[in-house]
Amino acid sequence: MNIIEVERLTKSFGSFEAVKDVSFSVEEGGIFAFLGPNGAGKSTTIKMLTTLLHPTSGSIRIDGNDPVTDSDLVRRSFGIVFQDPSLDEDLTALENLELHGALYSVPKDTLAKRVEELLALVELSDRRDSFVRDFSGGMKRRLEIARGLLHHPKIIFLDEPTLGLDPQTRNHLWSYVQKLNADEGITVFFTTHYMEEADRVARRIAIIDHGAIIAQGTSKELQAQTSTASLEDAFLALTGSAIREEAGSALDRMRTRGRIWHGGGR
Repeated sequence: MNIIEVERLTKSFGSFEAVKDVSFSVEEGGIFAFLGPNGAGKSTTIKMLTTLLHPTSGSIRIDGNDPVTDSDLVRRSFGIVFQDPSLDEDLTALENLELHGALYSVPKDTLAKRVEELLALVELSDRRDSFVRDFSGGMKRRLEIARGLLHHPKIIFLDEPTLGLDPQTRNHLWSYVQKLNADEGITVFFTTHYMEEADRVARRIAIIDHGAIIAQGTSKELQAQTSTASLEDAFLALTGSAIREEAGSALDRMRTRGRIWHGGGR
């Protein structure tokens, strides 16, 4: 059974097509990597999946619901760890989790137990009363994962969750994610620029470039398709090796020139 289904998804900003006729699905309980160079359309697609942008055309189903017409139901079905930090650093770890629980109306009789379970999972129980501003980058990421899981979501979206972390912390973080997937059956949808992470963790991979899906499959299938010996080599064979500019910078310049409409709707 698929928990995410995307059919012919397109997002245009004026005359610029950021996502072009994209289709893919994610199996319930799976671990899915969504890969692409800078500016390929990853972030725009994730924003549509998580109700932050409305598609121009096409359809999305998240646990059977439409992010446009059933946005509240969809939001309750997923947790998300953004690429940029989003914790309140003037609150403690415990206060950040309690605030998230209140926003998602987690019942008080279960909130305390869930908070303690997740702090133990990410090995932050001893720092529950410490201010987040004093945390290392890895500790903040672990707390963000705990926060994203607080309301028992069926899916967790991880957008570059290990960016800037040292190799040891990255390995620990993926261990937590794989344990959650195994123990709670949570579906994992992630992006990363570390090909070895996708190779090691993902059961299925989709590669997007210039707004379009150009390949899908397991790491081995992508390597076979491109006659390469590693996922990184397969990725480069499919997308090229030229350095890409960040999509946000390009879009900002186009907005400045009046070429892209500001707004999230159709």
